[in-house]
Amino acid sequence: MKTLVIYYSRKGENYWNGSVKNIQKGNTEIVAEYIRDAVGADLFEVETVKEYAADYYECIDDAKKELRENARPQLKASLDDISAYDNIVVAGPCWWGTYPMAILTQLEQLDFTDKNVFPVMTHEGSGLSGAPSALKKHCKGAAVGKGLAVHGADAAKSEKAVSKWAKENL
Repeated sequence: MKTLVIYYSRKGENYWNGSVKNIQKGNTEIVAEYIRDAVGADLFEVETVKEYAADYYECIDDAKKELRENARPQLKASLDDISAYDNIVVAGPCWWGTYPMAILTQLEQLDFTDKNVFPVMTHEGSGLSGAPSALKKHCKGAAVGKGLAVHGADAAKSEKAVSKWAKENL
């Protein structure tokens, strides 16, 4: 079984155990790399043309506005074919109960017929939140598998748990 991880991750200012902290590598990127290492997955990072604000609070305000408007931010690059993959992991931070809208921009461009999709979400207390239902809605034709929620502030310490989940599910 061949696995692809489609992910969005935020570097810089992040919410971290009740305060804002500047991080060099995004929590979701760390988790995506652990999945890659565990099962030999390929990675695709979703990046927006218009950068989100460096200030964390501005960023979450922008994210809330995008969610309210059901926006589809323009991406720097897009995947257009996932036919070589059996399993697709969709990983992102929990922004207002779901994935960043940029993830949906990417998902809606793909054919998920007969694919297995798995929600992965980094969070600061909300768990998987709306990730499974977002995949059911935006990955038409796919079977949604068991998800994984990783507390963002603990991402760097989550390799064992992430690897175990990946090996059991992918």
